Amino acid sequence: MPINRRSLILAGTLLTSAAWLGVLPTRADEASLLKWADGIKAQYDGATIRVLGISHPASDAMKAMTPEFESATGIKVEWEIVGSGEIMSKQFLAQTAGESSYDVYMVKGTALAEYDAKSVLADLGERLEATQSALPDYDFDDIHLAYRGGLGVLNDKTIGIPVAGETFFISYRKDLFDKYDRKPPQTMDELLETAKFFHEKEPGLYGISMRAETGRTLALTWDLFNPAFGGSILDQKTWDVKIDTPATKRSLDYLLELLSYGPPDIETYSWDAAVSAYASGKTAMWFDATSLQSWLVDPEKSKVVGKIGYVAPPSGPEGRFGPVGGWSLGLPSTSKQQDAGWAFIVWMTSKTKAMESFEKGGVPSRLSVLQDPKFTEADPEFAKALKESLDAAGNLIETGRRWIPATPEATKIDKVAGYWAGQALLEQMTAEEALKAAVPELQEISDKIKAGK
Repeated sequence: MPINRRSLILAGTLLTSAAWLGVLPTRADEASLLKWADGIKAQYDGATIRVLGISHPASDAMKAMTPEFESATGIKVEWEIVGSGEIMSKQFLAQTAGESSYDVYMVKGTALAEYDAKSVLADLGERLEATQSALPDYDFDDIHLAYRGGLGVLNDKTIGIPVAGETFFISYRKDLFDKYDRKPPQTMDELLETAKFFHEKEPGLYGISMRAETGRTLALTWDLFNPAFGGSILDQKTWDVKIDTPATKRSLDYLLELLSYGPPDIETYSWDAAVSAYASGKTAMWFDATSLQSWLVDPEKSKVVGKIGYVAPPSGPEGRFGPVGGWSLGLPSTSKQQDAGWAFIVWMTSKTKAMESFEKGGVPSRLSVLQDPKFTEADPEFAKALKESLDAAGNLIETGRRWIPATPEATKIDKVAGYWAGQALLEQMTAEEALKAAVPELQEISDKIKAGK
């Protein structure tokens, strides 16, 4: 899904402007980075590295910052840009062929398990530790936990450094909520009751819009709710099948009722249809990615400009949780220029250069940028919702669980679960029947995962 500039200006806001004082990089930080770069230049002056990335605001910013990196380190950078749907297959093919021509990869953060299973990426742990020692201002912990844990770390091993991320939240029609004296939902019960209240409250108005396209998309939406109810498709620690447990059934029952208060064709909705329905004024609420917020404030795309507010994902019986997605930088395990490639990653993801990256159009991942008053003061309600949404995503990471399971079988899991949940959504069978029908296929996947460990 796209990440664009308007949402980047707002999407990472986390703390108040008072907390910002003394946090952003200083001239001393810049001097430290340049001194570190002098050491790199002494060793690698004249080296050439190749970076394989996608067309993205983050790569645009890094390309804009490349000349300064080249001057400071003496390392020449050659860029290759491919489509986001192409990059993983290209990386996997290069790995299979033993190709060593690439030195830095943009890495799909939600697919770390697939990269790791094919040994595509180098372990960055020792390099990161050495960099923290030589350049304390790098400050890896300044990257939000949701991003560090969700887009860079797998099984306690760091194989990517986040450069762009997003989470999910709810937007609601403030004009309608004010008209009917309603408050934005904070709990799952309130979300369901609010969607029901607004459904057909006025001609052509529905309660909520969100992704529900049957198949994998529906499973990913379902897993926005599962943690809050204590449910899961597969247990991500044991990989036991849990889709037919009472907690998971409660989650599916909840989702199906919630979707019944959406537009009548909601079972066809991917992200674009969901945001378009809300932006056109058809629904009172929308639950989707923070990166799409800019559609809602674009007068050319939205009829709800100036009428909306934001709130974090609601809490359920087991707590408040959220997803995280996005991109990281990693080192190909086959690269013969890993040291020079790592120098590039350090420069581009450093705390010192984080604000410059944002100013050049990049996606902020660091707290030192996300705390900037330019975020918090632009839209305080949005800022608060983003802080709480990222924190909710961090809650999920802390449980040892991810929105997209950390296994190469993740896509198969979601396709199976989404197909059978779709049968219940389409009323071809009951939820209980659908969950039972999914068990044999998921058990085969479970057995495969366990056998591979």
